[in-house]
Amino acid sequence: MTPTPPPSDDAAPDRVARIQAEWRRERPELDVAPQGIFGRLARLADAIDDELERVFRQFGLTTGEFDVLATLRRAGDPFERTPGALADSTMVTAGGLTKRVDRLEAAGLVTRRVSPDDGRVRVIALTSAGRELVDRAFEAHLANEHALLSALPVPDREHLERLLRQWLKALRPEL
Repeated sequence: MTPTPPPSDDAAPDRVARIQAEWRRERPELDVAPQGIFGRLARLADAIDDELERVFRQFGLTTGEFDVLATLRRAGDPFERTPGALADSTMVTAGGLTKRVDRLEAAGLVTRRVSPDDGRVRVIALTSAGRELVDRAFEAHLANEHALLSALPVPDREHLERLLRQWLKALRPEL
């Protein structure tokens, strides 16, 4: 395998570039180019998570709690789902979902009740306070996402979205 030369970037090397340079020095026969992508993706994901959580904390929510409220809000009127449908939409385990719903119920943001269609099924629904909170939090969340993307020109954002969709489809077509 022919090693890939370091990227020709005029900017000062970041931590990932320094790590790659060290590996190139120590193991010049290996192509460390993937580290440039994966290392930066990992650092970017951490930075994004920090910024998203900062906004959710302003509303007294964790990322997971926001996810539950947003999933219920997206369901449309009457803003409810069964625990199974909620777990599928949030991609969390049933146990993790139960803890989140317990906290949201204690805060008066969701309710649990028996389904009018099937007495064996429970339904989790947004309260009016939960709907009002998630609507405000979602507006702030979108503003934050727009701000986080503002460093990239719109055509680059669109290109990045296409690349990420393509890559995700190749790795996890079910998602």
